[in-house]
Amino acid sequence: MSIDTASQSARETAPRTGIRRTHPAPSFGQSVSLVAGREILARVRSKAFLISTGILLLLSVGSVVVGGIVGANPTLPKVAVVGTAAEVVAGSPTLEAVAVDSVDAAKKLVRDGTVSAAVVPSTDTASALDVSVIALDSPPGDVLQALSVTPEVELLQPADQNGFLVYLVAIGFGLIFFVSAMTFGSIIAQSVVEEKQTRVVEILMSTIPVRALLAGKILGNSIMAFGQIVVIGVLVSIGMIVTGQRVLLADVGPSIAWFAVFFAFGFVLLAALYAATASLVSRQEDVGSVTSPVMMLVMLPYILVILFNDNPLVLGIMSYVPFSAPVGMPLRLFTGSAEWWEPLLSLAILITTTAIVIVIGSRIYSNSLLRMGARVSLREALRG
Repeated sequence: MSIDTASQSARETAPRTGIRRTHPAPSFGQSVSLVAGREILARVRSKAFLISTGILLLLSVGSVVVGGIVGANPTLPKVAVVGTAAEVVAGSPTLEAVAVDSVDAAKKLVRDGTVSAAVVPSTDTASALDVSVIALDSPPGDVLQALSVTPEVELLQPADQNGFLVYLVAIGFGLIFFVSAMTFGSIIAQSVVEEKQTRVVEILMSTIPVRALLAGKILGNSIMAFGQIVVIGVLVSIGMIVTGQRVLLADVGPSIAWFAVFFAFGFVLLAALYAATASLVSRQEDVGSVTSPVMMLVMLPYILVILFNDNPLVLGIMSYVPFSAPVGMPLRLFTGSAEWWEPLLSLAILITTTAIVIVIGSRIYSNSLLRMGARVSLREALRG
């Protein structure tokens, strides 16, 4: 037996007590969990993220506190009075009376917004009350509470919700969706390009699947974004209770809950788009150009609710378009213009669209992540 053969035989029969050991590769679920945990820790340790989150929370709570203060210290409502109705209004120190000659003149002042309501002699012979109230689109609660009687109320233009309140809720939903989606979406895009630029992604992909890397990024940032929305909702609810706005909370509470549900799936959709589009480039300078279409999709719901928050047709379309449903459907639920089955249908459309976008985005991300240099075209990324 040669020396080489004897040495080989000895190595094969000797116990394997060396220090080198092989570790099994992490499973797909473990890989996703590791990446998601890394993303969450990175956000928590970021001073910029903590400061921006604190500002957003302060703005949300501050708006509730200011609303409570304004509601607790209202100005005296002006009411137009006709004839003997002036005597009823005179007995209330919380109303400012504006005398007019006729009911038509009083209605004119109500329509042009000069007065909150009109108090006129009652024309109902069967009624035991002496006066009735005329308002524009909703019963004037402050006027009715100030009167010593509960008169009949006539509405010139009946509405389901107070117009100004609907506007505030629309702005709130739109702004929170816009800020959160833009903040976390930009973080995802910058993270993807940074990993490509520094070649860290090559090390990561030698250990974990590329789709696990994408899933972990989306999951980690989605958890942070959703957590931010939940914290805002809880603080706003507490603020309404403390400032005595329980009635408003009862009206807007279900809409806030639906907004959180729609936001959870809507953000996953946007996060997949941000990651996929960012993987097409290798420099931070090019991130804005490739993610600008996604940014437009984020901005669109905010712009639409500002301009068309009182337009049933536009809101109806928004509530079924996946990119705007997280804003449009909760707003319709608040105004009472949506049937019970509509949010379920809208959510099903959103979930289906999110699944399709994740599949397409995963293909783009996988085919583009290791390609350096010039920008990868969308056609090349889809073909592989």
